[in-house]
Amino acid sequence: MRAYELMIILDGDLEEGGIEPILDAVTTTVTAGGGTVATTDRWGKRKFAYEINHKHEGYYVVLELVTERQDMAGLERQLRLADEVVRHKLLRLPDKEATRRGLFGGAAEPAAAS
Repeated sequence: MRAYELMIILDGDLEEGGIEPILDAVTTTVTAGGGTVATTDRWGKRKFAYEINHKHEGYYVVLELVTERQDMAGLERQLRLADEVVRHKLLRLPDKEATRRGLFGGAAEPAAAS
């Protein structure tokens, strides 16, 4: 199993209903490859530090994915071609971090006290 973290920045001009089809398409792509979307964290609309594609704000979503697939090129291609996606970043999480977050089915480790 491999764990990934995917951040998607969607066009800030999208209505709330326009976000769901994109997230559903990502979920469908991941589950078709035998994976699951473990968590979906919606950060909401945020202002950009600089203008991107003549836009000043975007809707941020962070997903944690767990899959057997070693090649996520299909998902990245889908996001690259989607007009509503301003930017995206897919990172493979180290196994230790994925275990700490509880993505591999085990319980998450408690945070160390300072």
